[in-house]
Amino acid sequence: MKVVHIIEALGGGVYTYFRDLSTFFGDDEINKNTETTILYSGNRKEIDPQKIKSEFSNGVNLVQVNMVREFSPIQDLKSIYELTKELKRINPDVIHLHSSKAGVLGRIAYFLLFKKKKLFYTPHGYSFLRTDISKSARKLYWSIEKKSQHFFGGTIVACGDTEYEISKKIGTSKLVRNGIDLTAIQKQFAPYKNKKLTIGVMGRITFQKNPQFLNQIALNFPDFNFVWIGDGELKSLITAPNIRITGWILDRKTVLKELNNIDIYMQISLWEGLPIAVLEAMALQKPVIATNIIGNKDAVLHNKTGFLFNEISELDHYFEILKDPVTRALFGENAFVRCNDLFDKDKNFKELLAIYNQ
Repeated sequence: MKVVHIIEALGGGVYTYFRDLSTFFGDDEINKNTETTILYSGNRKEIDPQKIKSEFSNGVNLVQVNMVREFSPIQDLKSIYELTKELKRINPDVIHLHSSKAGVLGRIAYFLLFKKKKLFYTPHGYSFLRTDISKSARKLYWSIEKKSQHFFGGTIVACGDTEYEISKKIGTSKLVRNGIDLTAIQKQFAPYKNKKLTIGVMGRITFQKNPQFLNQIALNFPDFNFVWIGDGELKSLITAPNIRITGWILDRKTVLKELNNIDIYMQISLWEGLPIAVLEAMALQKPVIATNIIGNKDAVLHNKTGFLFNEISELDHYFEILKDPVTRALFGENAFVRCNDLFDKDKNFKELLAIYNQ
């Protein structure tokens, strides 16, 4: 069986997802019966093509195809042509599209093959959930998703429970949760004690990740230290003296060491699919405080693995509870157990493989 994955937005948590996917499907045993090719775009600022080649398994085929995030009629037509050409060359049995842009371009390329294939689509956070666009734009994106699914068919493979509930309103859907490499992450776990309570955030500093809100939180809690593991175009919005920005860290072990050295993980995104960074923090036995949105609430169990909040005023109570190291340890243990039960990449990729084989 030949499987082709198409992704434009190969950055952040999606990068981690695909690196782990390449490890699973590039394994010699899996590779005997399932040949995997990843068609990806290298246009995002945070993408390093050399890093991809070094970190992704040699057992999968990597093909770079020029795609851009924004709507661009001329470039989008060129991308569709390239994708169609590659799909004809590979002649896959299964085509799996990831994220909104590849979902549109990939469906058109699939249609132009004039051959029926098994078609799957994972939104990784629907574009119509974005809050940085107008209400009319969100309605347009909803319409595109609905009509694309109706016209081209295929199966939506949701990456989280709430995304699955939304997907069922759009078309035929399955649930395969995002997963992480628990064994590799646990190797970086080590007891660590901070002089001051330290709260961490990880990812690209963008509107979606809400840096202005973290800045406000840090100013409200001057006795705590905050660290943003990552970098991005909106880092100028972070001015609070008790926030440290690490900058981009290319070494995976160093990233996980930074994550291990915090006391509480915080996810304050405005929208999500199912955030990999939250799962990685949970695997390192960190309690998580997160905004009560789709994605975050699928990972965090309120008052057991962390807390979900709607207003900044709620944080006083939650930080007071998690000041206690014994309570933090208990929440962290619960978080790891939840990860082991629901978010193990090997278990979840096996579910995905079974869907391909149906």
